[in-house]
Amino acid sequence: MGIFTVLCALVLLGAAVPAWSEKHSLYYIYTALSKPVERPGIYQFTAMGLLDDREIDYYNSENQRKIPRQHWMKEKMQEDYWEKGTQSRKSKEQWFNVNVDILMKRMGHNDSDVHVLQWRHGCEVEKQGDEVKFSKGIDEYSYDGDNFLSFDDKQSQWVAPVDAAVPTKRKWDNVPILNQYTKGYLEKECVDWLNKFRDYGDQELKHGSPPEVDVFAKRCTSDKTKVKLTCFATGFYPKDVILTIRKYRTPLPEDEVESTGIRPNHDGSFQLKKSTIIREDEKAEYDCFVHHRTLEVPVITKWDGKCKDCTQETFLGMAIGAAIGGLVVLGVGGLVYYLKWRRNRQQNDSDTTRSSSTGSQDRVIHCANLTELPNTEITVPQHGSDTDSGQGSGEDSAASSQEAVNLLIGNSNGQSQKPAEAQSLLTKPSE
Repeated sequence: MGIFTVLCALVLLGAAVPAWSEKHSLYYIYTALSKPVERPGIYQFTAMGLLDDREIDYYNSENQRKIPRQHWMKEKMQEDYWEKGTQSRKSKEQWFNVNVDILMKRMGHNDSDVHVLQWRHGCEVEKQGDEVKFSKGIDEYSYDGDNFLSFDDKQSQWVAPVDAAVPTKRKWDNVPILNQYTKGYLEKECVDWLNKFRDYGDQELKHGSPPEVDVFAKRCTSDKTKVKLTCFATGFYPKDVILTIRKYRTPLPEDEVESTGIRPNHDGSFQLKKSTIIREDEKAEYDCFVHHRTLEVPVITKWDGKCKDCTQETFLGMAIGAAIGGLVVLGVGGLVYYLKWRRNRQQNDSDTTRSSSTGSQDRVIHCANLTELPNTEITVPQHGSDTDSGQGSGEDSAASSQEAVNLLIGNSNGQSQKPAEAQSLLTKPSE
């Protein structure tokens, strides 16, 4: 079948397929707990690199080694790369250990519960043909699962969504070279590393894997006269996909469709499920339309009009599979959610008692009081090249562990580093 015939068929089917553009991303995610948690696979500090949402390297506080997660990373990157990366992540581990404690004091939290500090930074690009364009850069921090601080790449300044982050924003914005360095890393160096990694993993990453598509229905429990029609695509990579439920070859409006969002599978591929509620006796023709860049033509799978015997166990298994896949990428994401839920529950249970005995006493240390606390300045961790090796890591700096800690907590008398002193500890990518 010729291209012209295929295009005509798509027009007749009412499917508007946009010009396909590739989207790629490179992110590094760091997670630190305020104290150890006795759970299998949960470490006090973890770090990982994600290329197009696929894990490419990993580090944890128990093994303390930066290791490859893809065979092509092991083959292409020299041993010196992993040695330098290991030292840099050990330095970051110290940074996080210090700053979790600082944030706990700033928030008025004690060590009776586990608190989580996370940092995510990286870049995204869009490729059309041979042209690669920078799309956006992200450098953001969260504390106990809530946004704490983020970098505005366009304005070259930090954004503090909560009062407790304002002192850190002021400190970092008062050192212009820090913001210039961050912007330069996100827009240039990160993109260079992304392209380099993409080239290294050409066969595995660029070819990808096509989706498997299924359409099924089950009876609604709340209304026996209706069924839930579901379109399920799984096993595709990369994660960008177009999936629509169509009625008489016309896509349903978005407000009539429920979506799980794209979720990771355990093998590094992705899945997406969309559903809609229809009457059981409806005789309309429904189908699932899926387009992915690994497909020469879209997949169109028709619903046979039957409500199959879909048991609760089947859907539970799908949900567990998605959750396991999510943990591969998010690490302690489930733990963060649980801690927030437990903390909120404890807070609600104790509000009545505490309000009667302490009145309106604040639990959070306000910005005005931060000057009274020694060693409460948070300083940005470094990212960039391992400048003394001739081969960078794509995310780590050459600052030593001791320099990183000194930059964090200030000098011995409890005062923060002056901007000039902080600048002297930076290493530029070109050096």
